[in-house]
Amino acid sequence: MSGLLALLDDVAALAKVAAASVDDISAQATKAGAKAAGAVIDDAAVTPKYLHGFSASRELPIVWRIARGSLRNKLLILLPVALVLSSWAPWAITPLLMLGGGYLCFEGAEKIAHILSPSPHSPAHQDSTSVKRAANDPAHLEEARVVGAIKTDFILSAEIMTIALSELGPNTLGVQAASLAVVAVGITALVYGGVALIVKADDVGLHLARHAPIAALRALGRGLVQAMPGVLSGLTAVGTAAMLWVGGSIVLHGLAALGLGAPAHLIEDLADQAAAALAASDGRVIWAVTALLDGLAGAALGLILLPMMRVFGK
Repeated sequence: MSGLLALLDDVAALAKVAAASVDDISAQATKAGAKAAGAVIDDAAVTPKYLHGFSASRELPIVWRIARGSLRNKLLILLPVALVLSSWAPWAITPLLMLGGGYLCFEGAEKIAHILSPSPHSPAHQDSTSVKRAANDPAHLEEARVVGAIKTDFILSAEIMTIALSELGPNTLGVQAASLAVVAVGITALVYGGVALIVKADDVGLHLARHAPIAALRALGRGLVQAMPGVLSGLTAVGTAAMLWVGGSIVLHGLAALGLGAPAHLIEDLADQAAAALAASDGRVIWAVTALLDGLAGAALGLILLPMMRVFGK
């Protein structure tokens, strides 16, 4: 009997350790995923453009193909690379973060430049041309779009996973791997589940407008159809702002970690002064001013990188 009780005590102790590990992984993954929110917003904002020109019946299958490619990017390539960096080259995490942050700044500045000064070489123009050329070959167009979307996702996923890794702090390799896997699966589900809802919302609205038995539901359907172009435009704007904010913040914090903290300290001082001028005791003003200035810094860096990236190519 005493042996059985000892065994039960050991099982209970192991169960407590396992539960603590699960809690730790959950907490770490939540913290890391929240920090990567800006890049996640950008990922969700970028994807719907790849569905332009396809029939409604192909939208969800294409989203699913891109989501699978995104999950492969994160779990089979980026997660092992992140663990190798964490174990053998932690010094490389900050430079890689800054490189990814610089790319986000460039992408945001490029989108603003195309809005302000559209050209025949802009992605929007090229996309319209590709749709016309591929009108008689939708399978070829779909394959090209999926491949392009997965390549773009790889860059954004690398940034998400690197941000998540930088937030995990010192942990065992198992906790880091499990936390990053949770982040990878959770963010992929969040992004592409959201994309699926966005791209099908107008179809749902059209169905309600035509077939709903209640007038209120028909009105809701018409409202959905009318609202979706604005929602997509707003999502693009939010995604661009998020890129500049997150990219600028990453680069500034990276510079501070490398011993060049003057720009980040200047922004902190300006945010504190703004809060003092408005007699704001909470942190919302400081956060808003800091985010704004980080975004402006990101836009400035992106404008500097824009001609360089156009010369050397993305």
